Amino acid sequence: MGASLVLVLCLGISGCAATASRTPEMATPDSYPPSWMVSVVDAALWVQTSSEYEAVTRQAYVAAASLLRQALADTTWSAVLEQQPGSGALPPAVIMDVDETVLDNVAYAARLVQAGEGYTDESWGAWVNEAQAPPVPGALEFVRLARESGVEVFYVTNRSADLEEGTRRNLDNMGFPHGDAEDVYLLLREREGWGSDKTTRRAFVARDYRVVLLFGDDLNDFVSGARADRDARQDLMEEHRAKWGSRWIMLPNPTYGSWERAVTFGESGLTRDETLERKMDALDPLYVKERD
Repeated sequence: MGASLVLVLCLGISGCAATASRTPEMATPDSYPPSWMVSVVDAALWVQTSSEYEAVTRQAYVAAASLLRQALADTTWSAVLEQQPGSGALPPAVIMDVDETVLDNVAYAARLVQAGEGYTDESWGAWVNEAQAPPVPGALEFVRLARESGVEVFYVTNRSADLEEGTRRNLDNMGFPHGDAEDVYLLLREREGWGSDKTTRRAFVARDYRVVLLFGDDLNDFVSGARADRDARQDLMEEHRAKWGSRWIMLPNPTYGSWERAVTFGESGLTRDETLERKMDALDPLYVKERD
């Protein structure tokens, strides 16, 4: 890991501030991250350092603000497949994923790279409970606009239910306004039937609210069946192409997602090197996507 890379990664890591001003020791090949982690380094650096990342997330939220105004003026407007007919009289709401949609967790990825470790529930839980993940650029401004416009904001996240308190504190710490509903934090397995497929939670919101926009960083945030092979995922995307940018707002996440499962053919129990091998095999240097 080069000296400049160490400094960049330290920017997102609690405790590094005290040492970042000192010149780090020169890195040696033995201290570089393992090969299976190199893609995480690039992805984390792109999110943390590139102007392009902030440009694209702000672009998404500026577009969403314009759509929100249209949605409030049109009572027939609904964004979720689970919405029942006749929802025009219901109060408006938006549904937002949390991780990499509202809160930016790339500092957690940077920690893993620096430690040469992979994801664990324990390290993730510790990160969430620090409650210091910053907002994805543009997210805070949009949520404030939504609340000022009388729109409820529901956070439908696959963070586990035991992490709700840390999630609430993080959003509070970053200045996200509170909702009026009894519970706007809908976490994984918080209630019976609330699995990783978010359909039941979208339907829960849609019973009492007209859901006008849907935000996420993963296909699973929008539609059931996203944890499938690449062809099936592509079919899902195409089936709902009219909703992208009009009802559904996708945020960029190059670090992880259900797309990885599709690339590794859904195999479980793979070692890190085996996972990297599957990803390398999935690359196609002659690939040209068909366009209509």
